[in-house]
Amino acid sequence: MAIIALVSAKGSPGVTTAALAAALSWHRRLVLAECDPAGGSILAGYLGGALDGPRGIGELAVGELRDGSLEHAFWSQLVDLDAPRRERLLLPGVVDPAQAGSVIPLWQRFADYFTGLERGEPPYDVLVDCGRLAVGGPPWPLLRAAAVVLLVTRAHLPDLSATRATARAVERDLTEHRVPPGTLRLLVVGDGHGTSEISKALRLPVIARLPHDPRTAEVLAHGGTVRANRPLMRAAGALEVPVRALLDRRRARLAWPGTTTPRAVTAPSVPGVSGAV
Repeated sequence: MAIIALVSAKGSPGVTTAALAAALSWHRRLVLAECDPAGGSILAGYLGGALDGPRGIGELAVGELRDGSLEHAFWSQLVDLDAPRRERLLLPGVVDPAQAGSVIPLWQRFADYFTGLERGEPPYDVLVDCGRLAVGGPPWPLLRAAAVVLLVTRAHLPDLSATRATARAVERDLTEHRVPPGTLRLLVVGDGHGTSEISKALRLPVIARLPHDPRTAEVLAHGGTVRANRPLMRAAGALEVPVRALLDRRRARLAWPGTTTPRAVTAPSVPGVSGAV
Protein backbone atom coordinates (compact mmCIF):
# COMPACT_ATOMS: atom_id res chain seq x y z
CA MET A 1 0.00 0.00 0.00
CA ALA A 2 3.02 2.34 0.14
CA ILE A 3 3.85 5.06 2.68
CA ILE A 4 1.23 6.51 5.04
CA ALA A 5 2.58 9.49 6.97
CA LEU A 6 1.14 10.93 10.18
CA VAL A 7 1.97 14.45 11.32
CA SER A 8 0.49 17.05 13.65
CA ALA A 9 0.61 20.76 14.37
CA LYS A 10 2.28 22.40 17.33
CA GLY A 11 0.12 21.95 20.40
CA SER A 12 -1.84 19.05 18.89
CA PRO A 13 -0.25 15.86 20.22
CA GLY A 14 -1.35 12.29 19.64
CA VAL A 15 0.57 11.22 16.52
CA THR A 16 2.59 8.45 18.15
CA THR A 17 -0.41 7.06 20.03
CA ALA A 18 -2.48 7.00 16.84
CA ALA A 19 0.36 5.51 14.79
CA LEU A 20 1.10 2.76 17.32
CA ALA A 21 -2.57 1.88 17.73
CA ALA A 22 -2.92 1.60 13.96
CA ALA A 23 0.27 -0.45 13.63
CA LEU A 24 -0.86 -2.97 16.25
CA SER A 25 -4.19 -3.34 14.41
CA TRP A 26 -2.93 -3.41 10.81
CA HIS A 27 -3.93 -6.39 8.65
CA ARG A 28 -0.99 -6.35 6.24
CA ARG A 29 2.71 -6.54 6.95
CA LEU A 30 3.79 -3.17 8.27
CA VAL A 31 6.86 -1.20 9.31
CA LEU A 32 6.14 1.60 11.78
CA ALA A 33 8.96 4.13 11.40
CA GLU A 34 9.46 6.76 14.11
CA CYS A 35 10.71 9.74 12.10
CA ASP A 36 9.95 12.53 14.54
CA PRO A 37 13.02 14.82 14.64
CA ALA A 38 12.29 15.41 18.33
CA GLY A 39 12.89 11.73 19.05
CA GLY A 40 11.06 8.45 19.42
CA SER A 41 9.16 7.26 22.48
CA ILE A 42 7.87 3.76 21.73
CA LEU A 43 11.08 1.96 22.67
CA ALA A 44 11.30 3.49 26.13
CA GLY A 45 7.53 3.73 26.65
CA TYR A 46 5.42 0.94 25.20
CA LEU A 47 8.33 -1.52 25.04
CA GLY A 48 9.77 -0.48 28.39
CA GLY A 49 13.31 -0.22 27.02
CA ALA A 50 13.40 -4.00 26.59
CA LEU A 51 16.37 -4.21 24.21
CA ASP A 52 19.94 -5.24 24.78
CA GLY A 53 21.51 -2.44 22.76
CA PRO A 54 20.89 0.66 20.63
CA ARG A 55 18.65 0.16 17.65
CA GLY A 56 16.72 2.38 15.30
CA ILE A 57 16.84 5.16 12.74
CA GLY A 58 19.69 6.96 14.51
CA GLU A 59 21.94 3.93 14.16
CA LEU A 60 20.91 3.59 10.51
CA ALA A 61 21.75 7.24 9.84
CA VAL A 62 25.20 6.97 11.39
CA GLY A 63 25.96 3.87 9.35
CA GLU A 64 24.63 5.37 6.14
CA LEU A 65 26.72 8.52 6.52
CA ARG A 66 29.79 6.44 7.36
CA ASP A 67 29.69 3.75 4.69
CA GLY A 68 26.32 3.78 2.89
CA SER A 69 25.06 0.69 4.71
CA LEU A 70 21.30 1.39 4.79
CA GLU A 71 20.25 -1.60 2.68
CA HIS A 72 22.51 -3.97 4.59
CA ALA A 73 21.65 -2.70 8.08
CA PHE A 74 17.96 -1.80 7.82
CA TRP A 75 16.37 -5.05 8.93
CA SER A 76 18.75 -5.52 11.85
CA GLN A 77 17.57 -2.20 13.30
CA LEU A 78 13.90 -3.25 13.51
CA VAL A 79 11.98 -4.58 16.49
CA ASP A 80 9.30 -7.22 15.97
CA LEU A 81 6.19 -6.01 17.81
CA ASP A 82 4.47 -9.33 17.26
CA ALA A 83 7.39 -11.78 17.46
CA PRO A 84 8.15 -14.09 15.82
CA ARG A 85 5.73 -13.42 12.95
CA ARG A 86 7.56 -10.33 11.58
CA GLU A 87 4.28 -8.79 10.48
CA ARG A 88 4.39 -5.64 12.63
CA LEU A 89 7.86 -4.16 12.82
CA LEU A 90 9.12 -1.01 14.51
CA LEU A 91 11.98 1.22 13.41
CA PRO A 92 12.64 3.11 16.68
CA GLY A 93 13.26 6.84 16.53
CA VAL A 94 16.25 8.76 17.78
CA VAL A 95 16.82 8.64 21.54
CA ASP A 96 19.84 10.93 21.72
CA PRO A 97 19.28 14.53 20.52
CA ALA A 98 22.75 14.40 19.00
CA GLN A 99 21.50 11.74 16.56
CA ALA A 100 18.96 14.14 15.04
CA GLY A 101 21.72 15.95 13.18
CA SER A 102 22.65 12.70 11.44
CA VAL A 103 19.08 11.80 10.53
CA ILE A 104 17.81 15.10 9.12
CA PRO A 105 20.05 15.15 5.99
CA LEU A 106 18.87 11.62 5.13
CA TRP A 107 15.10 12.11 4.99
CA GLN A 108 15.09 11.75 1.20
CA ARG A 109 17.24 8.62 1.40
CA PHE A 110 14.83 7.05 3.88
CA ALA A 111 11.83 8.10 1.77
CA ASP A 112 13.27 6.35 -1.28
CA TYR A 113 14.03 3.19 0.69
CA PHE A 114 10.61 3.07 2.37
CA THR A 115 8.94 3.39 -1.02
CA GLY A 116 10.74 0.24 -2.17
CA LEU A 117 9.40 -1.82 0.74
CA GLU A 118 5.96 -1.85 -0.87
CA ARG A 119 7.31 -3.99 -3.70
CA GLY A 120 9.64 -6.07 -1.59
CA GLU A 121 9.52 -9.77 -0.89
CA PRO A 122 7.48 -9.93 1.23
CA PRO A 123 5.87 -6.50 0.72
CA TYR A 124 5.46 -4.12 3.66
CA ASP A 125 3.34 -1.03 4.13
CA VAL A 126 5.18 1.77 5.94
CA LEU A 127 3.47 3.90 8.57
CA VAL A 128 5.62 6.95 9.30
CA ASP A 129 5.30 8.91 12.54
CA CYS A 130 6.57 12.36 11.56
CA GLY A 131 5.70 14.04 14.86
CA ARG A 132 4.92 17.74 15.07
CA LEU A 133 5.70 19.77 11.99
CA ALA A 134 6.89 22.74 14.05
CA VAL A 135 10.00 20.88 15.23
CA GLY A 136 13.28 21.79 13.50
CA GLY A 137 14.25 19.71 10.48
CA PRO A 138 10.78 18.35 9.64
CA PRO A 139 10.82 15.27 7.38
CA TRP A 140 9.33 16.94 4.30
CA PRO A 141 10.69 14.31 1.87
CA LEU A 142 8.73 11.62 3.72
CA LEU A 143 5.52 13.64 3.47
CA ARG A 144 6.10 14.18 -0.25
CA ALA A 145 6.76 10.47 -0.80
CA ALA A 146 3.65 9.38 1.11
CA ALA A 147 0.63 8.10 -0.76
CA VAL A 148 -1.50 9.45 2.10
CA VAL A 149 -0.66 12.13 4.68
CA LEU A 150 -2.81 12.08 7.81
CA LEU A 151 -2.83 15.37 9.71
CA VAL A 152 -3.67 14.40 13.29
CA THR A 153 -5.64 16.90 15.36
CA ARG A 154 -7.70 17.05 18.48
CA ALA A 155 -11.17 18.54 18.12
CA HIS A 156 -10.89 21.61 20.36
CA LEU A 157 -10.47 25.16 19.11
CA PRO A 158 -6.79 25.75 20.08
CA ASP A 159 -5.76 22.52 18.34
CA LEU A 160 -7.86 23.25 15.27
CA SER A 161 -6.42 26.76 15.00
CA ALA A 162 -2.87 25.39 14.95
CA THR A 163 -3.88 22.60 12.58
CA ARG A 164 -5.36 25.06 10.07
CA ALA A 165 -2.00 26.79 9.60
CA THR A 166 -0.17 23.47 9.39
CA ALA A 167 -2.65 22.16 6.82
CA ARG A 168 -2.04 25.14 4.55
CA ALA A 169 1.74 24.73 4.92
CA VAL A 170 1.57 21.05 3.99
CA GLU A 171 -0.73 21.75 1.05
CA ARG A 172 1.63 24.44 -0.28
CA ASP A 173 4.66 22.18 -0.02
CA LEU A 174 2.96 19.20 -1.66
CA THR A 175 1.68 21.41 -4.49
CA GLU A 176 5.10 22.98 -5.05
CA HIS A 177 6.62 19.50 -5.34
CA ARG A 178 3.90 18.31 -7.71
CA VAL A 179 2.47 15.71 -5.39
CA PRO A 180 -0.90 14.57 -6.82
CA PRO A 181 -3.91 16.25 -5.18
CA GLY A 182 -5.95 14.40 -2.60
CA THR A 183 -2.99 13.23 -0.53
CA LEU A 184 -3.82 15.15 2.67
CA ARG A 185 -6.57 14.07 5.06
CA LEU A 186 -7.50 14.84 8.67
CA LEU A 187 -7.43 12.24 11.44
CA VAL A 188 -9.41 13.62 14.37
CA VAL A 189 -8.74 12.41 17.92
CA GLY A 190 -11.15 12.67 20.84
CA ASP A 191 -14.26 14.65 21.72
CA GLY A 192 -15.06 18.23 20.80
CA HIS A 193 -16.32 19.83 17.62
CA GLY A 194 -18.21 17.65 15.15
CA THR A 195 -16.51 15.92 12.25
CA SER A 196 -18.37 17.80 9.51
CA GLU A 197 -17.76 21.11 11.29
CA ILE A 198 -14.02 20.40 11.48
CA SER A 199 -13.85 19.36 7.84
CA LYS A 200 -15.62 22.53 6.73
CA ALA A 201 -13.50 24.81 8.92
CA LEU A 202 -10.17 23.30 7.80
CA ARG A 203 -11.27 22.68 4.19
CA LEU A 204 -10.07 19.07 4.32
CA PRO A 205 -11.89 15.73 4.45
CA VAL A 206 -11.81 13.80 7.72
CA ILE A 207 -10.74 10.24 6.98
CA ALA A 208 -11.60 8.88 10.45
CA ARG A 209 -12.06 9.78 14.09
CA LEU A 210 -10.35 8.06 17.01
CA PRO A 211 -12.16 8.10 20.36
CA HIS A 212 -10.93 9.45 23.67
CA ASP A 213 -9.66 6.30 25.42
CA PRO A 214 -7.21 7.32 28.16
CA ARG A 215 -6.78 3.79 29.50
CA THR A 216 -5.51 2.46 26.18
CA ALA A 217 -3.48 5.61 25.51
CA GLU A 218 -1.72 5.09 28.84
CA VAL A 219 -0.79 1.51 27.89
CA LEU A 220 0.49 2.60 24.47
CA ALA A 221 2.58 5.31 26.11
CA HIS A 222 3.99 3.37 29.06
CA GLY A 223 3.52 -0.34 28.36
CA GLY A 224 1.13 -3.09 29.34
CA THR A 225 -1.43 -5.32 27.66
CA VAL A 226 -3.22 -3.73 24.73
CA ARG A 227 -6.75 -5.07 24.46
CA ALA A 228 -8.19 -5.30 20.95
CA ASN A 229 -11.74 -4.67 22.17
CA ARG A 230 -10.95 -1.24 23.62
CA PRO A 231 -12.53 1.74 21.77
CA LEU A 232 -9.23 3.18 20.53
CA MET A 233 -8.00 -0.14 19.18
CA ARG A 234 -11.29 -0.89 17.43
CA ALA A 235 -11.26 2.52 15.75
CA ALA A 236 -7.57 2.22 14.85
CA GLY A 237 -8.21 -1.20 13.34
CA ALA A 238 -10.94 0.29 11.17
CA LEU A 239 -8.66 3.12 9.94
CA GLU A 240 -7.03 0.85 7.38
CA VAL A 241 -10.31 0.54 5.44
CA PRO A 242 -10.78 4.21 4.43
CA VAL A 243 -7.03 4.60 3.88
CA ARG A 244 -6.99 1.67 1.48
CA ALA A 245 -10.14 2.90 -0.26
CA LEU A 246 -8.58 6.34 -0.74
CA LEU A 247 -5.45 4.79 -2.21
CA ASP A 248 -7.43 2.62 -4.58
CA ARG A 249 -9.39 5.63 -5.85
CA ARG A 250 -6.29 7.76 -6.29
CA ARG A 251 -4.36 5.04 -8.07
CA ALA A 252 -7.23 4.43 -10.44
CA ARG A 253 -7.46 8.14 -11.24
CA LEU A 254 -3.79 9.10 -11.29
CA ALA A 255 -2.02 5.82 -12.10
CA TRP A 256 -0.10 6.21 -8.81
CA PRO A 257 2.77 5.65 -8.00
CA GLY A 258 4.14 6.58 -11.42
CA THR A 259 6.62 5.05 -13.79
CA THR A 260 9.60 4.50 -11.49
CA THR A 261 9.61 1.10 -9.82
CA PRO A 262 11.73 0.94 -6.65
CA ARG A 263 14.08 -1.98 -6.27
CA ALA A 264 12.58 -5.00 -4.53
CA VAL A 265 13.64 -5.50 -0.93
CA THR A 266 14.03 -8.90 0.72
CA ALA A 267 13.38 -9.10 4.45
CA PRO A 268 15.65 -11.32 6.58
CA SER A 269 14.89 -12.31 10.15
CA VAL A 270 14.24 -9.53 12.65
CA PRO A 271 15.05 -9.46 16.40
CA GLY A 272 11.81 -9.48 18.38
CA VAL A 273 10.20 -7.86 21.37
CA SER A 274 6.59 -8.95 21.79
CA GLY A 275 3.77 -6.43 22.02
CA ALA A 276 0.51 -8.14 22.95
CA VAL A 277 -2.71 -7.17 21.19
